[in-house]
Amino acid sequence: MDPRWEKLGNLLVNYSTKVQPGERVMIAMIEPETLPLVQAVYRAVVKAGAFPQVQFLSETMRNSLLRYGNEEQINWVPEIEAHGMEWANVYIGLRGAHNLFELQDIPAETLAANQKAMGKISSLRWEKTRWCLIRVPNESFAQAAETDLETIMNMFFDSCFLDWNEEKKTLDNWAEKLKKGKEIRITGTRTDISFSVAERNWVPYVGITNMPDGEIATAPINGTENGNIFFEFPGVLGGRLVRDIYLVWENGELIRAESSTEQPFLRSILARDEGAKAIGEFAIGTNPKVTRFCNDILIDEKIGGTVHIALGRAYPECGGTNKSAIHWDIVKDTRKDGTVYLDGNAILKNGQIFL
Repeated sequence: MDPRWEKLGNLLVNYSTKVQPGERVMIAMIEPETLPLVQAVYRAVVKAGAFPQVQFLSETMRNSLLRYGNEEQINWVPEIEAHGMEWANVYIGLRGAHNLFELQDIPAETLAANQKAMGKISSLRWEKTRWCLIRVPNESFAQAAETDLETIMNMFFDSCFLDWNEEKKTLDNWAEKLKKGKEIRITGTRTDISFSVAERNWVPYVGITNMPDGEIATAPINGTENGNIFFEFPGVLGGRLVRDIYLVWENGELIRAESSTEQPFLRSILARDEGAKAIGEFAIGTNPKVTRFCNDILIDEKIGGTVHIALGRAYPECGGTNKSAIHWDIVKDTRKDGTVYLDGNAILKNGQIFL
């Protein structure tokens, strides 16, 4: 086995989630290709004196549910998964990549309804456990990233093995400066949007809840969103690629939502609940080793010099109050044409951070 898996397993258990003796650890093995990392994490949990439990999930099995299930089954919140979040002190989600178009033929309403049910599991995870999610690349992932497997694996491991203690020092310093600001404005291609972040918290993410990590995030004050934003990268959710998303807010109300693909799906997601129409998160990607867009939000939101917003649920640690079953991160590429201002001062311009 590639020794980097062992190193990564130890990192997830001993640094990211800090597993303690006697704790209960749920390891979600999602897709068969994650087995090397499952073995490494399981071994590290045992060595830490904790109790590991592995569950297996797959997008292929989800396809069967969505294709053949009735309405009750599609809206079903799996009880065992929900109980697992109650049972576990720690949740480590090893999310293997899959065919991006696995769910392409599923009707938009069906997929959106199931996405809402899965959102309830997600909410339980961050409410009840210490957790870390990791996307584990494979051949499907490399194809989605339009490169070869060796290239993508090297980028993946390099971006996981930053000196996270040093990254924390840098991002903690940036967070203190950002907390003093009141308003964010983003400009760029078809983009000019502003919102208040007054008295909101800015949280550095340095390998605790995601791996690879690298972002600094806050929660806008809902009702203050004004302007328009265009996303050069597709929004990826529930196995759908929603391209050329263009959103417009006026005094906190989402008045326009367009895309060049998957319009019914986009409308379905926004209609899930009232909170889905608000911005729950704004963040800046800071990982210098993540350089390639991979059509996978767990990786893509960390690209150094980009920004992203999340529609829907806000994270309480940022001071956010917006509630929704949805938390949909969408990345905007500000590396070539984009500026982020804090109270009128540029803090990010064309991919360079000035803090």
